[in-house]
Amino acid sequence: MTTTAATIDKSSSRVRRMFGEIAPRYDFLNHLLSMNVDRYWRWRTVRKVKPVANGGPILDVCTGTGDLAIAFDKAAHGKLPIVAADFCPEMLELGEVKSRRRGSDHRIDFVEGDTENLPLPDNEFQIVSVAFGLRNVADTDRGLAEMTRCCKPGGKVAVLEFTTPRYQPMKGLYGWYFRNVLPRIGQVLMRNNSAAYEYLPESVGKFLQYEELTERMEAAGLKNVRFYPMTFGIATLYVGEKP
Repeated sequence: MTTTAATIDKSSSRVRRMFGEIAPRYDFLNHLLSMNVDRYWRWRTVRKVKPVANGGPILDVCTGTGDLAIAFDKAAHGKLPIVAADFCPEMLELGEVKSRRRGSDHRIDFVEGDTENLPLPDNEFQIVSVAFGLRNVADTDRGLAEMTRCCKPGGKVAVLEFTTPRYQPMKGLYGWYFRNVLPRIGQVLMRNNSAAYEYLPESVGKFLQYEELTERMEAAGLKNVRFYPMTFGIATLYVGEKP
């Protein structure tokens, strides 16, 4: 998936507008286009990064409609407060409805906030997570620094993100699907003028992967950073600890 950096406009206004437009069918398309495997990736994440009882609250940034925040709520058996932050109000509204339907709205606090400048205190959260959203943050280093700032000493920062499989034939099949199939299905179903599902393969192809993102997380002040590829490397979970 080769692109040039100039083809990807990750300005906050453009990304916010784009996700606001696709918000009403965002969950449906994510599950359809991943054949529901995205649910499994979140399931793996909350088991790899287990909440600790009485360990403090959890923060999920770029939360979208709150799927990972809700997964952490389930993993914590509803016993921990969770903050779900995003800069797209349309996504947050849908997340609040979803949370209310499952009875977790009194535990999950949906907050409008940009990951580059989170309106949250230092050293507060036992887990700070992001799922499929870090690549949409214009300044990756700033986003990681903010996530680390909000994490408690001894806590964990978890990044779940799409990656390009490293080995054939999956690498070739994945690239073909992302370039040719996903954008067309997405645009037919969404009729989205912002071309969100053309942006997706571009943003994945150009984003930091594997050792590169590990190094950025270490530069943000995290230690013992490890990554765990899932489903042949289509998605990867990165986990680091705050000293």
